[in-house]
Amino acid sequence: MQLSLWLALVGAGVLISFTPGAGAINTMNNSLTSGFRRSIWGIFGQQAALVVHVIVVALGVGVLVSGSPVLFNVIRYAGAAYLVFLGIRLILQKPDPSRDLAAPRARELAWSMFRRGLWVNLLNPKALVFFLAFMPQFIQPEQPLLPQYLVLTVTVVFIDVLVMWFFFAVAARSFQRFTNTARGQLILNRTFGLLFISVALLLALVH
Repeated sequence: MQLSLWLALVGAGVLISFTPGAGAINTMNNSLTSGFRRSIWGIFGQQAALVVHVIVVALGVGVLVSGSPVLFNVIRYAGAAYLVFLGIRLILQKPDPSRDLAAPRARELAWSMFRRGLWVNLLNPKALVFFLAFMPQFIQPEQPLLPQYLVLTVTVVFIDVLVMWFFFAVAARSFQRFTNTARGQLILNRTFGLLFISVALLLALVH
């Protein structure tokens, strides 16, 4: 990949990663509940889904999904339902008034965080269609394709990890002072729950 094309890819990747979505909300929630360092497991799950999207598009299956309204809608509504489930679970979650910021947090299993991050991004067919439109802009068909796809994937994943971890996860830490009171935990749980549900509605209703 030419340097000028790669720099354009970096710029596009940064803009895409800074666009708030379900992944950003999931990352901020993980940072608040499990800590900044452990939030990386959810981010890894989101990146695994991103790699799957790239592979699917590279294999041409993305054309099938974008051209099949039924298949697209099945995946779209499944993703929306999963986000609603996450949102309702947060809204109904009871606060822990004994939580102390200085005390160790309850450690959610890394696999659980990874799996949730995977499904949050995987059940988003709009990401698949987006990559279907996005990737050809940075692929030169007359050149070997595999190295180009590898460069694109590594670049986009690396940028997204940096933005998710060092922006969204760090931004969530500014809310941590609220989490040592029952009222603060309740407000944050309901806020993130409503955000998940809002993203689900956008995913289901916006075409």
